[in-house]
Amino acid sequence: MRPVLPQWSGTLAVKAAVFIAVMCCALAALLGVLVHVQVTNQTVGQARDQALERLTQATERYEAGDTLWRGAGVDPPELPRELRDLAVAGDRGTMVADRAGRPTMWAAGPVDGERALAVAVDYSQQARTIEGLDRAILWSSGLAIGATLLVGAFAVTRVTRRLHTTALVARRISAGDLDARVNDPRTGPRTTAGPPDEVAAVAAALDSMAASLQGKLLAEQRFTADVAHELRTPLTGLHAAAELLPPGRPTELVRDRVAALRTLTEDLLEISRLDTGRERLELDTERLGPLAERAVRAAGSDTEVRVVRDVAVETDRRRLERVLGNLVANAHKHGRGPVVLTVDGPVVTVRDHGDGFPEYLVAHGPQRFRTEGGTRGHGLGLTIARGQAEVLGARLVFANAPDGGAVATLELASE
Repeated sequence: MRPVLPQWSGTLAVKAAVFIAVMCCALAALLGVLVHVQVTNQTVGQARDQALERLTQATERYEAGDTLWRGAGVDPPELPRELRDLAVAGDRGTMVADRAGRPTMWAAGPVDGERALAVAVDYSQQARTIEGLDRAILWSSGLAIGATLLVGAFAVTRVTRRLHTTALVARRISAGDLDARVNDPRTGPRTTAGPPDEVAAVAAALDSMAASLQGKLLAEQRFTADVAHELRTPLTGLHAAAELLPPGRPTELVRDRVAALRTLTEDLLEISRLDTGRERLELDTERLGPLAERAVRAAGSDTEVRVVRDVAVETDRRRLERVLGNLVANAHKHGRGPVVLTVDGPVVTVRDHGDGFPEYLVAHGPQRFRTEGGTRGHGLGLTIARGQAEVLGARLVFANAPDGGAVATLELASE
């Protein structure tokens, strides 16, 4: 099972900082090892040459019968056993070992068969030099890593800040704010913020997409409004002409279709007004229970109203009745009974016992004129309900009940 990492560990800044730190540590370790090995080899080599030179001088004095100076002797007790065995075997060699608690460079060679002549050279200064070099490497590596992390974090933070800004604008656009733009200073034709980079390219692409989307939606809104306005005049004349027809079944069919066209035209006009975002509320304090009952009576349908907890809400009565009426009408039109409207505080639910909402509607909300499975209707009722709910500052959610049926939940702000 893979370990679950904290959420902050997935950010680009943390990943970049970890990468920079690892690379700095690896580079510092490599350079430190190379410098340490080079200086140590040089220092040890100089000490070894000095010890061998003194061993040569001591050997000459010993063979001449002269007195050996201090630090030289035959088979001294402090001589490391490995080095003595090497000298007795007839070879010369050196070794660093402690002597009276001090680092010493030993050099030994054979004399008189089974004996070893050795000299001891103080190695304390060289050892302190190597230790000081190691400390300097550690401190300089730490400072270099810290400085590189700070510079890298500053550079990465600038990039991630721009990415966060771009993501925020994208979320605003997805929420409906089509005027939102990144306006990255590096995307202009004559920018002084520096040459364009990949983040600027993403920001420019997002701004271009938003502008194109906004243009298409505005054109769609204008088309919807123009079509609805142009249809009103001929429909008014058609309605008047239908009223002059003689009674009969064909006349009823014509009047029914004309009424359906007038309703569709009014719905299109209402959607176009909602799309402009210029709707104004007429707020008043209303009891939610009686208001829901009036909306059900106006819909003229057999709907059960349950008031679990009644509250007073500050709302636009006409718009709220429009939302509830559309939800009830949709439940009867596309679902099956019984249809129940429940008021529980500032939350109103409308539920039927049919096949439920389509998956696309639950996931993405109502879409104009889209129907599935051969169902009747133009797909505008729920679109208007959601638009009016947004004007009211309410939240309208569509879901399906676990035991079957569609559930529309309207959450209002109570006093």
